[in-house]
Amino acid sequence: MHRLEGKVALVVGAGSIGPGWGNGKATAVTFARQGAKVFCVDRNKDAAAETASIIAGEGGQAAAFTADVSKAAEVEAMVKACLAAYGRIDVLDNNVGIAEMGSVVDVEEAEWDRVFAVNLKSAYLAMKHVIPVMIGQGGGSIINISSVASIRQVGISYVSYGASKAAMNQMTRTTAVEFAARHVRVNAILPGLMKTPMVEHSAGLAASYAKGDVEEMWKKRDAQVPMGHMGDAFDVANAALFLASDESKYVTGITLLVDGGLTCRS
Repeated sequence: MHRLEGKVALVVGAGSIGPGWGNGKATAVTFARQGAKVFCVDRNKDAAAETASIIAGEGGQAAAFTADVSKAAEVEAMVKACLAAYGRIDVLDNNVGIAEMGSVVDVEEAEWDRVFAVNLKSAYLAMKHVIPVMIGQGGGSIINISSVASIRQVGISYVSYGASKAAMNQMTRTTAVEFAARHVRVNAILPGLMKTPMVEHSAGLAASYAKGDVEEMWKKRDAQVPMGHMGDAFDVANAALFLASDESKYVTGITLLVDGGLTCRS
């Protein structure tokens, strides 16, 4: 039995920055494989279309939409388009994020503002427009993709990223309490060190870990994890599937670690 049969999932950040599987792309495809109709949103038109095409090629239902979700008008248009296509929104997966390297001394004000707009404001705007829809239809599930960097320093300096994700955690908890009685569940996933195209294509991360050597960066990240290896996008997608499904109907306000034991290591 498909775990999301009859549900509509709006996945924000459903594309991938490069070849392979990013968290949003894997989540959109996983949701579709479990019976959901998926509205695939990305600022990159081709990336959103690729994910929707994969879903259609597997016999699922998906539509692609292009939006910069740090902008209120585009988020509002995104929600209206999803409702026009599928009539409801049962699941919202907020899966966008960027990282700028640097401490509070190093990071520029414009970089700080951009990170918070993409990582935090986008989720606020999506929830602002989706929650009334969910209330009107009797409930829904919201999943915010945070990071272990929101709760600990992971060995590299990107304070704006960690701070924006920490704020997302608290926004998740607060919103979960405020709308629990209306049957809108709000949870966050905190991925650890993941092997995804976003990490691979981040020159700043590669520079911070290994002076730009991506293969050496992978080795160092593997060594940080108690399990001995990084996670992949489907580890995040499968956690999101649980939170999207009715199996988690009594779960709200949590920050679910998907990190191979990283945060247990002193």
